[in-house]
Amino acid sequence: MSGTEKERPAEAAENGSSPESLAAESQLAEAEGRAEQHRADFLRAIAELENVRKRSAREVDAARQFGVERFAADLLPVADTLDLALRSAADADAATLVQGQEATLRLLLKAFERAGLAEIEPDGEPFDPTLHEAMAMQPAPNRPPHTVLQVVQKGWLLNGRLLRPARVIVSTPLAGPEASGARESTPGG
Repeated sequence: MSGTEKERPAEAAENGSSPESLAAESQLAEAEGRAEQHRADFLRAIAELENVRKRSAREVDAARQFGVERFAADLLPVADTLDLALRSAADADAATLVQGQEATLRLLLKAFERAGLAEIEPDGEPFDPTLHEAMAMQPAPNRPPHTVLQVVQKGWLLNGRLLRPARVIVSTPLAGPEASGARESTPGG
C-alpha cells in the first residue's frame, strides 16, 4: 500500500467518519428527501380529497334544491290552465268545463311522464302484491280467482320503482252452491 492509502483511513478516523458512514449519511439524506416528498404528496392528496368532498356536498345540495326544477316547470302550464278554468267557470257551460278538465289532465299526465311517473292501471290483471294493495275481496263468477275486479285508486311508479301501490278489489274463488254448479258445468269435469 502506498502512503496516501494509509493516510485516508487515518484522516477519516481523525474527522470521526469512515467511508461507510459517509455512504450511510448520503443514503439517509436521500431517504429523508424521499420521505419529505411522500409527505408533501400525502398532504396534497388529503387536500384534493377534501376539495372533492366539499364539491360533492355542494352538488348534492344543488340537486336537492333544484332537482325538481324541470318537473316544476312542466307543472306551470297545469297551474295556468287551472287558474284560467277557475276565472272563467262562471261564464262557461258544463261541456266546456269538462273539456278544460280533460285538457288539464292531459297536461298533468304529460308532465308526469316526462318526470318518469307511470300509472299502474291493473283492471282485469292478476293480483300482484308487489304492485297492488287489496282493499277488499269479493266473489266474481265471471273472473278467475285472484284477479283485479276494480281499481279503487291508481298506483304509480317513479322510474320503475313503486311510488304508491294500486288499491284494488280482488276476486275470490266461488264458495257454496255457485261454486259446485260452476264445477259441474265445466267440460271434462
